Amino acid sequence: MLQGAAHRLTLFDPLDAGAIDEAVQTAVVAPMPGKVIQVMTKPGDEVAKGKPLVIMEAMKMEHTIAAPAAGRIGKVRAVAGEQVAEGTV
Repeated sequence: MLQGAAHRLTLFDPLDAGAIDEAVQTAVVAPMPGKVIQVMTKPGDEVAKGKPLVIMEAMKMEHTIAAPAAGRIGKVRAVAGEQVAEGTV
């Protein structure tokens, strides 16, 4: 109880695939600072879960950022060649 209101907290296990499905975000974010190498979608595209969306270069390696769930792309904020910080949408 906090300031007279009850709150329910749920522990999230990042290794539990079932929990990941329940916690799907609507925005995809950069997992680390890096450079966007290629953007593979555009607004309005239908994507399947796991479809590659963006390729980034970070820590001298290429990282593929995939769709966390099936859906339609609303906005694409990344541009090839752009440097992004960790957590950038």
